[in-house]
Amino acid sequence: MDWRIGWVPFSALLAAQAAQAQSVGYEEALAAVRGEQPVLEAGALRVQSRREAAEAADELPDPRLRAGVMNLPVSGPAAFELDRQLPTQVAIGIEQEIPNLARRRARYGVASSEVRVAEARLGMAERNLLASAGTAWVSLFYAQERLDLASTALDELRAFIPVANSAVASGSARPAESLVIRRELLGIEDAATSIEAERETAQAQLSRYIPFPDPVALGEAPTAALDENQLRFELEGNPELILADAERDRAEAGVALARAEKRPDFGVSVNYGRRDQAFGDAVSVMGSITLPIFTDRRQNPRIAAAEADAAAALAEREDRRRALVADFEADLATWRSTMRQWRRARDELLPLARDRVDLETASFAAGRADLVDVIAAKSALALLELEILEREQAAVQAAVELQLTYGEGRP
Repeated sequence: MDWRIGWVPFSALLAAQAAQAQSVGYEEALAAVRGEQPVLEAGALRVQSRREAAEAADELPDPRLRAGVMNLPVSGPAAFELDRQLPTQVAIGIEQEIPNLARRRARYGVASSEVRVAEARLGMAERNLLASAGTAWVSLFYAQERLDLASTALDELRAFIPVANSAVASGSARPAESLVIRRELLGIEDAATSIEAERETAQAQLSRYIPFPDPVALGEAPTAALDENQLRFELEGNPELILADAERDRAEAGVALARAEKRPDFGVSVNYGRRDQAFGDAVSVMGSITLPIFTDRRQNPRIAAAEADAAAALAEREDRRRALVADFEADLATWRSTMRQWRRARDELLPLARDRVDLETASFAAGRADLVDVIAAKSALALLELEILEREQAAVQAAVELQLTYGEGRP
């Protein structure tokens, strides 16, 4: 029986894919996130748009040109005649509205707060992309490591095939025992197939952030160690809270704008009137001022609404802070759990499994154990090593997510 049926094509496929793939390190993957990412480009354009708008926010309104006929009689002997009466004239003038200084400053404050909101949203988008790219790279790295380990374990188990066949031929082992190797091979091959799917999934996710398909994780994995106190200290600088602060500032700028409506605005106009030469041309200069005299029904309700929005933004900021702290502590608990599980398997279960392999091998050499026992021990060791890598991946991914999501010192 050919124990390699089904495995050779799989190995050839891996080799072909590796030849076509391109390598990328962890830091390189994170650096690529800041490259040509559509969502970051869109966010940067929004920031630019808000900045352009803010530059003109406190400018005066456009002047208004006026032209027409003034004081034209429509009845009597001089009806519809432009040169029969003194006041009649063809006039042209210009008018400029001058909002009060508080209103102009408040409008600039609102526009500036919109810039900060757009910048904060861009920071959040970058944070989310960094976390996604970092975890995708870690998934790809450990999928590759587990595939290499599965391939090594399969090679070691295949080495027992000639021994099993000889034992069956000599009559020292039952024919059914030769099937044990195939069963153990199938178990590890099944695990490798699942890992291969994880590798392809991680490649697809990572390809979103880097400029080439089918990447291969290169280099060392990031550390699973964290400084909990430092991360907790850096929470106040989290993009989530920066966005909440920007939205609160925008709401407070809206309050200032609403209050500015209680101050009067001004206006000035200059008119030139063309009249009959017997009367001479005329020039008029006029000023105007708004009269906010019904504030209880006009300005005050708008001020109260803006103040309510500002209070709501402050409450939402506190809610976001609490949610952020809760999420951080939950993610930190997950990281601690994965670290303990990984260390327990690495420091306690793995030595036991290796000792079992050594003892079964020694017993088999002394004739006190069957080959089946040795194969079962080696297969169990291989599956445990795969599980330990999986637990290590969970710990490293938890650390990467914590660092990239909550830490200020993101790569």
